[in-house]
Amino acid sequence: MTDIGGLADRFLDACRRRKMMAATAESCTGGMIVAALTDIAGSSAVVDRGFVTYSNEAKIDMLGVSAATLAAHGAVSRETALEMASGALARSRAGIALAVTGIAGPDGGSAEKPVGLVWFGLALAGRAPLAEKHVFDNRGRDFIRRETVRTALELGLAALEDGQVTGTP
Repeated sequence: MTDIGGLADRFLDACRRRKMMAATAESCTGGMIVAALTDIAGSSAVVDRGFVTYSNEAKIDMLGVSAATLAAHGAVSRETALEMASGALARSRAGIALAVTGIAGPDGGSAEKPVGLVWFGLALAGRAPLAEKHVFDNRGRDFIRRETVRTALELGLAALEDGQVTGTP
């Protein structure tokens, strides 16, 4: 497992090299991604803002996620992750936005959407947003949230360092 602090530092360096600000839109992590970034001295040069949108109302009000999307697909969906990432990009000075929405547990899972399901959204200025789905082992809420932070930073790094983003538009 890769160290989250090291990933956050590499992500910030990649943003600096590209002269790009970053934003996050977080649901299941409650701000842990932006906290990992802002734990690093000098991060204010590239971190614009973090949106913590735990409720559906916050997703609508702060990010512009469509109420119709939430009604049709739910908060934990590809469609919502894409709209969260796009909304964070549009409502900030960022050139890259990382978004996460998932079920960290211990409750809230179902057969279709089990505990550990997380949808990641990634938006880069000038490109269509991408979404990627992960189902983490249900090894507890803390584990799922930490793995979500790690994975989000890895996806952001892939987009910034080598352009190898594997999600789908």
